Amino acid sequence: MSYNTLRYEVDDGLLLLTLQRPDHMNAFTVEMANELVDAYRRASEDDSVQVIVVTGAGKAFCAGMDLSTEGNVFGLDESRQPTLVDLRERLDDPAIETGVRDTGGRVALAMLECRKPIVGAINGAAVGIGATMTLPMDFRFASEKARIGFVFGRLGITPEACSTWFLPRIVGIEQALEWLYRADIFDAAEARDKGLVREVTSPEALLETACTFARSLINDRSPVSVALIRQMLYRNAAVESPLEAHRIESLSMFYASIGDGKEGVQAFLEKRKPAFAAKASAMPPFYTDWLREE
Repeated sequence: MSYNTLRYEVDDGLLLLTLQRPDHMNAFTVEMANELVDAYRRASEDDSVQVIVVTGAGKAFCAGMDLSTEGNVFGLDESRQPTLVDLRERLDDPAIETGVRDTGGRVALAMLECRKPIVGAINGAAVGIGATMTLPMDFRFASEKARIGFVFGRLGITPEACSTWFLPRIVGIEQALEWLYRADIFDAAEARDKGLVREVTSPEALLETACTFARSLINDRSPVSVALIRQMLYRNAAVESPLEAHRIESLSMFYASIGDGKEGVQAFLEKRKPAFAAKASAMPPFYTDWLREE
């Protein structure tokens, strides 16, 4: 599939996913949301992809929602009066999905479900959805020129893209509240000091640094093991009891041990690099049911 707002480029296991509206500072649109959802789902099933690096074309990462769009700029159907029951029972109803659900949230959930590690390379302005779409990434690198802002309060709206779940887990509840209450733009150094980004680099070094780090996550690693680790950490960190984590870990360990685990053990004993054969497009039999439980 070709995209109008993205570039999807795979090179030796690394997918470089680039937001591609540089003339508009990569401003977010409903079309971009739909294409991002598709790209993350595609990458999950694409065995040529082992890790994803996300960046923006031109000077910006993503300057937020494109506010020049006619009608409801967020793509919502103002004729509706949705209820919590609608969102709990009819989440995938087309009328709810396209007219009520926040577009950034659909992207964030597709990122959460992705079986591949995601690394952000924030090359410039990342504001509103441009900031919140980075939160489901596993790691974030930023250029010295990056400027980040959770500016929803200035527009009289509220945070989206599941950011009220992700942001406190990354930087703590107090820092999340401060950034959201103040709705200010802050620089890459503050983002690093408060734990939002891992490293700040020169603009010229950003992409190479992020890609080198991304490749280090997947070299000689089982794609299925990586996928299970990613899902277990995000999901088990939010369960009420370690017993539930134990159940999932037991199933993961069982199926991994009879799959790539055999090759991993043999390679260790023979002091050689493993040749893992399992594919992330073919996950263990419990996997789909586990994700559906939510």
